[in-house]
Amino acid sequence: MIYRLLVFCGFAIIILMNTPKQLAIIGPTASGKTALSIKIAQKINAYVLSLDSLSIYKEIDIVSAKPAPQEREGIEHFGIDHLYPDQNFDVTTFIKLYEDVYALALKKKKNLVIVGGTSFYLKMLIEGISTLPMISAQTKHKTQTYLKSLHDAYEWLKDLDPWYMSQIASNDSYRIEKALNIYFETSFTPSEYFKQFPPKPTIKTALRIYQIMIERETLRSRIALRTQQMIKSGLIDEICRLEKKYTRTPYCMKAIGIKETLAYLDGIYDKKMLHEKITVHTAQLAKRQTTFNRSQFNNVTKGNTEELEKIILNDMKLA
Repeated sequence: MIYRLLVFCGFAIIILMNTPKQLAIIGPTASGKTALSIKIAQKINAYVLSLDSLSIYKEIDIVSAKPAPQEREGIEHFGIDHLYPDQNFDVTTFIKLYEDVYALALKKKKNLVIVGGTSFYLKMLIEGISTLPMISAQTKHKTQTYLKSLHDAYEWLKDLDPWYMSQIASNDSYRIEKALNIYFETSFTPSEYFKQFPPKPTIKTALRIYQIMIERETLRSRIALRTQQMIKSGLIDEICRLEKKYTRTPYCMKAIGIKETLAYLDGIYDKKMLHEKITVHTAQLAKRQTTFNRSQFNNVTKGNTEELEKIILNDMKLA
């Protein structure tokens, strides 16, 4: 709830304004986030906003483990099937998605459940991002010249701005390009630029965060089973279609599940090895997701899916 103060005929009038209740569910891949989010959304009259770097794509269905339309139980989802595989996106895409769905929820008197394994985007929604400068054609050309040697560009930037570049991987071409653009366009190092133009949060109202906890061995078994089901459901055919239509160039074609299947198609793996590789790499991703969630969010309510369902519904009644 928020309050609006109006002055009418010399009197102060306080009007109670209804705003959407919103919550976020985080957890590693295959932990049960999707099923829980749909259950909660049904019971609190909510939309679901997915923050997932693979489900956002159309035509990438099996490997992304996105809920099929019939599995969404009539709940309207956003952030799913939003782009084609050859379209690029970044955190600003999710910021715009959030702004649009929040405005719609306000208009339609709905609540909002935010869910997804890519918690980095949730962190950016909470903390905000800085407005970037307009990049001129001259700057873009200069940046591309430097990017001909990604290693040299990274080392040059590292000497220029050690603190900022320490947070960026040496093969992260997207962020290296952004850092070069900022410096060549403004003459400020990235650290100097972001100090002058601090981030502004996108989520401005209360947001409760709930984290699914699951035993490592249980999660590993669920990942292995899900991988097996993906292969049986036509994973290989899906990747063949994607490669034929979009080639291997788009960034999403390097995602877990896709890159291993491409290796299988190249004859590097047999089907047993394909299952093993996807399972191992997905388990490694789950570990990174858990570490990120543990270190990046405060005041998080934790529990298994059954516990969290009860806690969330009780919290929503009290909110």
